[in-house]
Amino acid sequence: MPDAEKIDAPVVITGLAAGGDGVGRLADGCVVFVPFSVPGDQLRIRVVERRKRFARGEIEEILEPGEARAEPRCAVFGECGGCAWQHLEHQAQLAAKAQIIADSIGRIAGLALPGEVILTPSPSAYGYRARTRVLVEGGRVGYRKKHSHRLCAISTCPILTPELDALLAEIAKGPPLADGEWELCSAGGRVRSVRLSEHAGDRFSLDVGPDRVAFSAGVFAQSNGLLIETLVEHVLAAAGRGGQLLELFCGTGLFTLGLARNFDVVVAIESSASAVADLRANLRAAGRDNVEVVEGRVEEVLATRDPHRPAVVVLDPPRPGLAPSAIERLVALEAGRIVYLSCDPATLARDLGILSDHGYVLQRVECIDLFPQTPHIETLVTLEADPAVSDASVLLGREAPVGGRLSKPRPAACPTAPARTVETVHIPSLPGTRRAGCSASTRVEPPADPSPGHAVFSTSKDRATAVCSRPGRVSCCRAPASGSPRLP
Repeated sequence: MPDAEKIDAPVVITGLAAGGDGVGRLADGCVVFVPFSVPGDQLRIRVVERRKRFARGEIEEILEPGEARAEPRCAVFGECGGCAWQHLEHQAQLAAKAQIIADSIGRIAGLALPGEVILTPSPSAYGYRARTRVLVEGGRVGYRKKHSHRLCAISTCPILTPELDALLAEIAKGPPLADGEWELCSAGGRVRSVRLSEHAGDRFSLDVGPDRVAFSAGVFAQSNGLLIETLVEHVLAAAGRGGQLLELFCGTGLFTLGLARNFDVVVAIESSASAVADLRANLRAAGRDNVEVVEGRVEEVLATRDPHRPAVVVLDPPRPGLAPSAIERLVALEAGRIVYLSCDPATLARDLGILSDHGYVLQRVECIDLFPQTPHIETLVTLEADPAVSDASVLLGREAPVGGRLSKPRPAACPTAPARTVETVHIPSLPGTRRAGCSASTRVEPPADPSPGHAVFSTSKDRATAVCSRPGRVSCCRAPASGSPRLP
């Protein structure tokens, strides 16, 4: 790495990026990302990396702190790779997370929010984490250092629940002889420490409302012990009640047990064999017999099955979000409602853009503060199918004579309705174009005087195709300015 470049001119931090770094500008206008800074900070920094469109810097001196700057509680903050925002007041963290969600949805999905991002804060900004993994190496215990695989030794962690923090202190006094990764859990005053490589089958249970959910060591489970019941309540409320529900990435059944009470039939899909075993055990213990559990990758299961049309789909995917083939199959199900829980605003926004292309309308966006003191963001989104789309038609990269009909059905990538009458029109230019997520066509804003019931799609630089539909939302038509155009 080249030598650091010292910057004499003060840098003012104006915002926070999705990864947690503060954002400012150098004297030449270049955007610079600075870890451990807060909005309002005036800093003297050194640039440690320059790229074509941005730079990365490190704080040399805080000339004037921003109002939201706080004193970290952890002695190894900045060295440990666990927390990145202990220097930031909790209310400022919440505001930053809401802004990151809004920016991602607007910038990546091209959608306007249905209202403000609803914030559900953790009851406490510290002492909330009821599950964690630590490393034991050579008689020491701790987490990994920031941007490193090396151990950062600790004996206490302020974000852990008091019971779990006491267990960590006990382990630090006399660590187990065996090195490796250990999982620590607490619930209802109980604690457990398990070396993952040796006890992967052991289950630990926690009560979530009326349900008891058990999970094996090493299997994914939500870690905020203070907010987990609220999270479940909000997911269940978003899903509502009905006949059939499809749950994707269901894990050990944190949501499944409650959903099974509210729906006649639940089909639950999960790829982890250990999580599926836990889920089946949890269902047996709860006496639930209206849940069909399917083990396999979501995209593969949806491609090989033809499930009945569900009233609602609930999904909680990992950070990469939905695979392209999975989202194709998802929209083909034509569910009336989709409840999407995401841990990454960028991949969520990408998927929302595609779902919007297929006629789903954003109804509610909520930030659930599962990870205070970190920039990790959990977002709960509810979408509803626009009824107009079920009777709409879209021309995908093909033209037809005026008054003609498409000779082929719509491709599977956009399977919402049979073809209807289309007509080709000429327009002088195509302002505001953007690439369609579900076809090779390019969306454009309608001309100033479009015919009633038509949406415009470009097929060449000076040509567009108008697609006939009843008034309402048309699949694959999304104006960049408003995010959800309506036909005249």
